[in-house]
Amino acid sequence: MANTFLQAEWRKLAMVNYAVDPNLLASYLPAKTEIDLWNDTCYISLVGFMFKNTRVKGFKIPFHINFEEVNLRFYVRYKDNDTWKRGVVFIKEIVPRAALTFVANTVYGENYQTMPMVHSWVERDEELTIEYKWKKKNWHSLKIKADSNPVPIMPGSEAEFITEHYWGYTKISNTQTAEYEVKHPKWEIYPIHDYWIDVDFAMVYGSEFNFLKNEIPRSVFLAEGSAISVMQGRKI
Repeated sequence: MANTFLQAEWRKLAMVNYAVDPNLLASYLPAKTEIDLWNDTCYISLVGFMFKNTRVKGFKIPFHINFEEVNLRFYVRYKDNDTWKRGVVFIKEIVPRAALTFVANTVYGENYQTMPMVHSWVERDEELTIEYKWKKKNWHSLKIKADSNPVPIMPGSEAEFITEHYWGYTKISNTQTAEYEVKHPKWEIYPIHDYWIDVDFAMVYGSEFNFLKNEIPRSVFLAEGSAISVMQGRKI
């Protein structure tokens, strides 16, 4: 049984979901995994959220307890014997502390980058306004307004598909993949009122993702999140 590597809370997850051509992701696809589709659609998601009360191997590291993260990710599945595991692959994960980048890239082989980041959570008149910003040459932002009362995620829904991938997969080489499990309960989501996306996708993620600046998202969610545990990984 895998040991727990990291414990934290993931809170106020802003999720912007685009339908894309699966061929766009071929070079990022880890060995032994395949694209996981929902209603024959391949999704890529821009996700911003807060890490809260973070502990690595049970210890809180000063200045690395509460911090923002923004990631660009897509969805895969891996058949382990007779069981399908549904997971995510991160194209890039942005955090504000260099030590976080070093640990994640070294331990899990992820593609983390360090950038200045800020966030804002405002609740007023039963409305939440959540914003995450990060700086690469210019400031980029993801902002959502939503009802302040969360509701359950409906079984079989698009929101369930986006939020309930409990494994992470990382491409190590053309033949080897890192796998780790993320444990958390089912989440609730806040009904969306409006959203704003101001991101230079080419600057932050590369020219192949430039088209996203003109794409209308297939969906936008704001999930409350929960306590989470990231388990020690393995190679497959």
